Amino acid sequence: MKKINYIILFVFTGMLFSCDSYLNVVPDNVATIDNAFYDKFNAEKYLFTCYSYLPTFAEIDQNPALSGGDDIWYSEFHKWRNGVQLAKGYQNITDPLFDYWRGKRGGKPLYTGIRDCNTFIEKVATVRDLNDYEKKQWIAEAVFLKAYYHYYLIRMYGPIPIMDVSLPVSAETSAIKVTREPVDSCFAYVVRSIDKAIVDLPAVLANPLTNLGRITKPIALAIKAEVFITAASPLFNGNQIQSTLRNKDGKSLFTETFDPQKWEKAALACREAIFLADSVSIRLYQKSDFIPKYTMDPTTRQIAALRGVVTEPWNKETIWGATNSNTYDIQCTSSPSWYVYFRDAAGQSHSPTLKIAEEFYSNNGVPINEDKKWKDENRFNLRNATPEEWIFVEPGQKTVGLNFDRELRYYADLSFDRGAWFGNGSPSIPAEKPWYIHNRRNEYSSIQEIERFSVTGMFPKKLVNIENEVRDGQSYQSTIYAFPVIRLADLYLYYAEALNEIKGTPDVQVYEYIDKVRDRAGLKGVVESWSQYSNIPDKPNTKSGMRDIIQRERLIEFAFEGQRFWDLRRWMLSKKYLNNPVQGWNVQKNDALEYYRVTNLFSQTFSERDYFWPIAENEIVKNPNLVQNIGW
Repeated sequence: MKKINYIILFVFTGMLFSCDSYLNVVPDNVATIDNAFYDKFNAEKYLFTCYSYLPTFAEIDQNPALSGGDDIWYSEFHKWRNGVQLAKGYQNITDPLFDYWRGKRGGKPLYTGIRDCNTFIEKVATVRDLNDYEKKQWIAEAVFLKAYYHYYLIRMYGPIPIMDVSLPVSAETSAIKVTREPVDSCFAYVVRSIDKAIVDLPAVLANPLTNLGRITKPIALAIKAEVFITAASPLFNGNQIQSTLRNKDGKSLFTETFDPQKWEKAALACREAIFLADSVSIRLYQKSDFIPKYTMDPTTRQIAALRGVVTEPWNKETIWGATNSNTYDIQCTSSPSWYVYFRDAAGQSHSPTLKIAEEFYSNNGVPINEDKKWKDENRFNLRNATPEEWIFVEPGQKTVGLNFDRELRYYADLSFDRGAWFGNGSPSIPAEKPWYIHNRRNEYSSIQEIERFSVTGMFPKKLVNIENEVRDGQSYQSTIYAFPVIRLADLYLYYAEALNEIKGTPDVQVYEYIDKVRDRAGLKGVVESWSQYSNIPDKPNTKSGMRDIIQRERLIEFAFEGQRFWDLRRWMLSKKYLNNPVQGWNVQKNDALEYYRVTNLFSQTFSERDYFWPIAENEIVKNPNLVQNIGW
């Protein structure tokens, strides 16, 4: 019954956000607008049009954060993909990749979405059969969406023009040729708009079955916290490199002076969002929440639950799930062939890079190169798995030391050669008997077709629901889930980050919220782990040391969810991380010793100009008041 209900929900939300819903409304056509707001039915269709501009977060070719960084790589067959081109440094000003300004190359036209939101806000009051409560709530939804579209553009382009009202047909040319606003003013506008929306948004949805994905107070407060965190981060707070970006009239668009109060505001916003989330029973998804079909030992169940944080539909940790994205494709593309007959169904091309595998902690909860007991120098040496390690690696088989004695998120998020994969089960395949991935040349998970193989030798298991199956070797049966836009662990780690920045020395408050996330992953607290196992035991006791720990915790906790892409940018660390070779295993080889040779796939380059998107050249030609971003 649960599956039937979810299928119905998915079909409904697919209709709700369909491009055919009411996208052809033209604000300059008065007759069309009047018809759109003639009654409640048509007005709601127009509201759904406002929602339709939301980025499709789970679509690989429409979300730059899924494959445009350094955590996922594709083979040369997929060189046409927008994310692959972005990751390889092929961004340009003529036809920008992921152009969310104009709605091209995988982007959506967010300024058109903002215009439609403005029209809705201005016209919905005229709807004859809509009560006041509904009007206020619908306006609040549109106000939030408008704010979010501005925020999404700010993350990409930095300072942008603010479009708070619809321009009339009779508007002077000078009014149409808008200018970019200072970035602090842009963030302030977004926050004011979200605050305005919060007043009339519901704390919980009255009818979740038909409205999941629509904006609520917890969503608005969580995004407000993220906006404050972004504004307080180095990319936007005291960025001296951007100090020369000015409008044609000389107005500076960036403040080069660091403002510590931005972190204080971020901390308050995080605390407010966490408090409200708690009041409506949003909480971390735990092992006890995962109900297995078959008997599982505690460790297996905890690994399965860690996968469920993302893939269990509408679990308690999800604050905002993207109902406009079909997660079938990303799951299929992330899945290996479990045996030879699966090769026509499993996409197996969404490939994690070696640096991500090295980034996860040891089983002692500290980086492998800091762990006094974990032999980092042996991470590429071959080792046989013992019968006791069957939960992680196939007994009697060889793989590299990197795949042993790691934290549980490593085994929940990643799959690798000879690694265990729980799932793809049926009543005749108990969950406690996993599949084991065989990924060397000529084996069933290896190169079968030019477009269907992992170029690095690894798979992002985290993105694949444990109940997915390939039953006949030809079709892929997947459980559709709402891809998480923001979840409670985001707020916990945002809060820890903000608290650490406003305190001279980290204290119990800073540790509390990062330790909640670590505890769910089966790890000890930060202070205990570093004091016992790290060769830098005092690292959590300094602001800079704790900053590194919090940043790494985010990179691990949100691996493959698209957060890394934006986090590295706002921390201004992309230049450090994305100027290194992209590496994987030598998947062309069958012999274990040859297969496990580190292979350079590409040498990435990232410069200062890449922190922000270029505005399409044609837009600047049409509107000379616009100035181009530095370096483009």
